[in-house]
Amino acid sequence: MKYVFLFIILFAFSCKDALDQAPQGVVSDDDLNTPENVDKMVIAAYSALGNDHYTSPYTSLWAYGSIRGGDAYKGGDGPGDISEFHLLETFSLNRADNGLTDEVWFRLYVGIGRVNDALRRLNAIDAAAYPNKEIRQGELRFLRGHFYFLLKIMFKYMPYIDENVDRAVYDTISNRSLSNDALWTKIADDFRAAAAQLPPNQPEKGRANQFSAKAYLAKTMLYQAYEQNEKNEVMTVNIAKLNEVNQLCDEIIASGKYTLNGDYGNNFLTQFENSRESVFAIQYSKDDGTPKGRLDYGHALNYPMNQEFGCCGFHVPSHDLINAFKTDANGLPMFDHYNDADVAESGDYQTGSFDPRLDHTVAIPGKPYKYKPLFVFQRSWARAPEVYDAFASLKEAVAPDDPSFQKIPPFMSSSKNWDIIRFSDVMLFKAEALIELGRHNEALPLINGLRTRSSGSTALLKKPDGTPSSRYRVSSYQPGVNCTWTQPFARQALRWERRLEFATEGYHFFDLVRWGIAAEYINHYFTVEKARSAHLNDASFRKNRDEYLPIPLNQINYSRGLYKQNNGW
Repeated sequence: MKYVFLFIILFAFSCKDALDQAPQGVVSDDDLNTPENVDKMVIAAYSALGNDHYTSPYTSLWAYGSIRGGDAYKGGDGPGDISEFHLLETFSLNRADNGLTDEVWFRLYVGIGRVNDALRRLNAIDAAAYPNKEIRQGELRFLRGHFYFLLKIMFKYMPYIDENVDRAVYDTISNRSLSNDALWTKIADDFRAAAAQLPPNQPEKGRANQFSAKAYLAKTMLYQAYEQNEKNEVMTVNIAKLNEVNQLCDEIIASGKYTLNGDYGNNFLTQFENSRESVFAIQYSKDDGTPKGRLDYGHALNYPMNQEFGCCGFHVPSHDLINAFKTDANGLPMFDHYNDADVAESGDYQTGSFDPRLDHTVAIPGKPYKYKPLFVFQRSWARAPEVYDAFASLKEAVAPDDPSFQKIPPFMSSSKNWDIIRFSDVMLFKAEALIELGRHNEALPLINGLRTRSSGSTALLKKPDGTPSSRYRVSSYQPGVNCTWTQPFARQALRWERRLEFATEGYHFFDLVRWGIAAEYINHYFTVEKARSAHLNDASFRKNRDEYLPIPLNQINYSRGLYKQNNGW
């Protein structure tokens, strides 16, 4: 019996010793507060840039800005294939309990949480022990600004939480604690701080620098300048903010750090990643020691259904977008009559003339896919041509023999970078500010610079016999010769240029909201496109509501009713 008793005592002490041991493979909270580990947490915050999913993409906002802005149809196998995206596309069918908008809200706050945790620890570290402290603070402020910017343009109102807020009170912060303008100011403050703390150049590609922060600040100020009321109507345009946008863009341009790529198509090819046109880009990788690398999952649905790819036919350019690339006899956009004849239906790209950016943006039956003359896009590659017609979005895709290509069965992906801001963006930020300031003559060379670049971007656009894929004609605006450059005309030209330059990149809808023309524009688009695509029969945009997504019902429930729903929902 005494041996049994002794065994029990020894067992008890051994268990106590085991329970007192630190768990293996777990880092304690205090252990993270070292320069080395905080630096790793900064990298973890960067990784949140590309931690989206094909059901909740925010690498680009194609599901929220392209298919809601008239650039593209949802695609896939019909309205029931990821039906939540169909609800977004049609507006009238969308609801506050759309699970995928809740998912993108959640994922963006995961990114913000990573930033705040890293900043909280970083702020407490002695700069003498961590010489990169100020630079890393700037990088984190930049990243937080980015995540909040995406939430802002999608949802308008969200709870603002920074590193100074105790986690214990997170659930006491309303999405209406700050006004619409104050939220914009908070986002701008992050980019302003980042610009002050970051160096002009970074030793590692992908890290934010002083000028990428200034560019994002200019973008934020441009959105904030269009002041909205509670019904999402633009009431006035803030002149002081436009002047700051112009000044910031001047500083970026004067740095000499950025320029346009010679060929527009180079922006969407892996061999030109991190070019001098790229102001800030999400960095992806493969064969990096992880099971499948850091791949672009946000675009994983957007490849054709041919043998070389195999899935899934989402993000199909609309007829309206394809027609928008037409040019008239003077080589200018056909502002008022671009949609009168449907070239997407006729398939005739030789009788009329087109901006070359069409064939850099849209895969069209009979034309080479991704600049491969012998790899010709076929109607059979489309997944549901009877619903969405037979086109595909090109910019996010790569050719199957591209070094960055990676199958992630049943989907496709790549490690090709995705630009968040390009130098062409900066040029158009400045041009827009100048036009709204009444200085439209100064905006003319900026817009013409992009049109001249487009005119020369035809070398990659060849059929197997060497002839051009389409008949191209693009001219610059020449006041007194082919146009009258008034402020209203310049505004129309600027807005058209933004659409063509960034078509299918995910921001068109948000431009329309910013300008205060979303309801008129989208409902007119539906009037025409319903006759071309029956999947839009139920589509309708409700003014004063559909400018923003509803606050997800799950989030309102989580807050126990503290969060307030957006207007009209």
